[in-house]
Amino acid sequence: MKFGDRLLATSRRNKSLLCIGLDPDPELMPEVSLLEFNKAIVDATVDLVCAYKPNLAFYEALGIDGLSVLQKTIEHIPDYIPVIGDGKRGDIGNTAKAYAKALFVTFGFDAATVNPFLGFDSIEPFIDYKEKGVFVLCRTSNPGAVDFQDLVDARGVTLYEAVAQKAKEWNVHGNIGLVVGATYPSDLRMIRQLCPEMLLLIPGIGAQGGDLDSVVKYGVDAHGEKAIIVAARQILYASRGKDFAEAARRCAQELRDRINQLVSQASR
Repeated sequence: MKFGDRLLATSRRNKSLLCIGLDPDPELMPEVSLLEFNKAIVDATVDLVCAYKPNLAFYEALGIDGLSVLQKTIEHIPDYIPVIGDGKRGDIGNTAKAYAKALFVTFGFDAATVNPFLGFDSIEPFIDYKEKGVFVLCRTSNPGAVDFQDLVDARGVTLYEAVAQKAKEWNVHGNIGLVVGATYPSDLRMIRQLCPEMLLLIPGIGAQGGDLDSVVKYGVDAHGEKAIIVAARQILYASRGKDFAEAARRCAQELRDRINQLVSQASR
């Protein structure tokens, strides 16, 4: 089954557009091991999400032990729930081929985030895994996004619009999505209009200040789907005590239910 079909199946099964970012920070975690923490978060929220998204940096920073925890975390997540490897890879063709194999074969991620700055040949090896999802950085959620992404060409097209348009052209296997930050709602709206059928991975709510109402209003497709709304810190660290998993579940459920309420309101 292709990634997009799996994602929609899980989203409908769990009635959820919520994706939890598994980005464990030892300085913020309760006093448990990294693997124990991840497993407890997954077990507490497995019926509330459409996907999980580990950010590779948090595991790479811990060396071999961190990568081992990442692999065991992926193995712990039920097979029906897609797992997105957030590594933002992008390099020349032969290196990109190795990156794609690492993420899709070695670690077994169902999707990955990629950086399109080097152009098509840098992400083609990812796209060639036709059953896997490929999320192209388009309009990122960080403040510095404006440094380059707002640049305008001779036709008056911004860089992020050009990325969205190119992604549509490259989407011959139907496995490309876009990363669009919640912190730029008007741009999210424009990108959804440009790519009405494409999956959008939307980080930036919670700690980064993105407005959830705008994310739902502008991010979902015509059927109230195909938006993957990411939350990490607000769920992972809802409590630093022994009840961290229960607190994470409460926060995730409140967020999932709020998203569904907004989707329902938007469809009326």
